[in-house]
Amino acid sequence: MSATTGTDTGEQPGRIMSGEMAEQPEVLRRILDQGAPAIRRTAEQIAARNPRFVLLTARGTSDNAALYAKYLLEVGLGKPCGLTSMSTTTAYGAKQDLTDVLVITVSQSGGSPDLVASTRAARAAGAITLAVTNNPDSPLAAVSEHHIDVLAGPEKALPATKTYTAELLALYLFVEGLRSRDGAAAQVLPDLARGVLDRRTEVRQLAGRYRFAERMVITSRGYGYPTAKEAALKLMETSYIPALAYSGADLLHGPLAMVDNVSPVIAIVPDGRGGDALRPVLERLRGRGADLVVIGTGAEVEKASAGFALPTAGVAEEVQPILQILPLQLLAYEVTIARGQDPDAPRALAKVTETH
Repeated sequence: MSATTGTDTGEQPGRIMSGEMAEQPEVLRRILDQGAPAIRRTAEQIAARNPRFVLLTARGTSDNAALYAKYLLEVGLGKPCGLTSMSTTTAYGAKQDLTDVLVITVSQSGGSPDLVASTRAARAAGAITLAVTNNPDSPLAAVSEHHIDVLAGPEKALPATKTYTAELLALYLFVEGLRSRDGAAAQVLPDLARGVLDRRTEVRQLAGRYRFAERMVITSRGYGYPTAKEAALKLMETSYIPALAYSGADLLHGPLAMVDNVSPVIAIVPDGRGGDALRPVLERLRGRGADLVVIGTGAEVEKASAGFALPTAGVAEEVQPILQILPLQLLAYEVTIARGQDPDAPRALAKVTETH
């Protein structure tokens, strides 16, 4: 896709990204109604082979989806998981014994050469390979033994939005399938997602806090940590604000020193064990006078400088990330517009990034 700005074409800046964010409830429903049976069959086939552990391979936004899958697999399935370093294979030519190891490669386009090469090498080394993409005709799908189509439809905006939430839901349903479960906790997501996206005015008001920000810190724990990383990526690639994402535990091990009363901090507070683990961090941030914005439970939003209360009551913690990222996608969009930039055309970016 051409990196033509909305201004150049006479169209509203951010029109494409805005439209694709709005499609997300429909995409989630499509996965649940049309994609779930195929995902379940794939999960059953792989579960029958009883992989001894799991390796996850991805780049960019898909890397954050892979991190989410790591939490799902380790917590729900008890399988040790690792995020791979592709250069060990593609640059250094390392040979690994991956017999009976499940290698999951997550990619929106399925076209990056390093993803394809590392997956091909993993399969040759004895791995069970699974590609999770938005393109069933991609080179990555072709070299993988198994494939899951996330059914997001064409994504034209450079910042990935609907493919990210589609990857999250597909990975959740896949892991539930490995556990011989039906993923019923996800059925509430399309309607709840629509309600979150309809609250755009609230997010626009939050965006005013960050129009002139020189840097931001985003933190969470547990299932919310991948959301923090994805939110930071969205802010950096659209508004160019340096956004640093930390696990709440890691934030206390040094980086907290850079937080002061003019430092914007966004905390994603899950309703569950991750939120419980994050509360001591929130107390430390409040003690330092941080400009703290909370995305999450209403009780924590009320204690913060500002925030966005998510409809998490009765929603399983492991699927809350699919809702958590929505106001943060909107925030990245609104901050970028407020700074006079076009989120549809981030500088120096291409839709398919080819790394080796």
